[in-house]
Amino acid sequence: MPQDDASAPSRRRRRPLSDVESLSPETLAALIDHTNLKAFSTPEKIRQICEEALAYGFATVCVNPVHVEAAARVLEGSAVGTCTVVGFPLGASRSEVKAFETDRAVKDGAGEIDMVINVGGVRAGEEDAVLRDIRGVVEASGDRLVKVILETCYLTDEQIVQACRLSREAGADYVKTSTGFGAFGAFERHVRLMRETVGPDMGVKASGGVSDFREALRMLRAGASRLGVSASIPIVEGFRALRYTAGWLAEEVPCRLCPSRAADISKLPKELFLYYKAACLDCPHREHNRFYD
Repeated sequence: MPQDDASAPSRRRRRPLSDVESLSPETLAALIDHTNLKAFSTPEKIRQICEEALAYGFATVCVNPVHVEAAARVLEGSAVGTCTVVGFPLGASRSEVKAFETDRAVKDGAGEIDMVINVGGVRAGEEDAVLRDIRGVVEASGDRLVKVILETCYLTDEQIVQACRLSREAGADYVKTSTGFGAFGAFERHVRLMRETVGPDMGVKASGGVSDFREALRMLRAGASRLGVSASIPIVEGFRALRYTAGWLAEEVPCRLCPSRAADISKLPKELFLYYKAACLDCPHREHNRFYD
């Protein structure tokens, strides 16, 4: 699969943008997977988001597997792709089931596959099993683009790095932060870590909780080359309206952008909650510390 020119608004872009500040509404739209993965979505809603994607020029429409065939029919002949999810949202399906899902999605018209990694396998250090799991989807996808959802909320930084390396070794095209159904979604810190790990020629997709254009642009500035969002239209329209105002990408208090602020003992394994708590207590931004010594 050929690499994209980093300067072009390609819908298959993998390289990070070199100059986020010069982005236009049109090139921003071309980096967005217009997403609806809600269980209660109807065929009418899927048709609506396809029509929105055509109007705005989004990269793809990302839908659950049951809607792939219908979405592909609406988008046929356009520059907007059809993306779907595999092993979603837990990543705990058997590898052969993920491969079967992928094969069926491709036959239904999917051009891009977002698979959920074996999160428990990553946490347990089962590298061979995780590698086989990803490689099975890559092989079943043929020449379709494959993104590996790491579900970063359940991983330490070291585990995120290892998951990125395994994804690259297995032949995936992208690594992706989140399903949007986990304990929390994308954070700039994790996107930057993923980009540093995979280098410039593999894609990084930020997804989960990106709801306005400032958050979207921070993800791009951190190294994302694709965004998975349901608030696609508000993001593009907000950028169109406010990109010329002063401070449109003003710096935030670092703690607001840190995943430690989202750590919740009721949603995370205890050891991971303590990992984030320790990181917060060791941070120099103590005036905004959310934990107490």
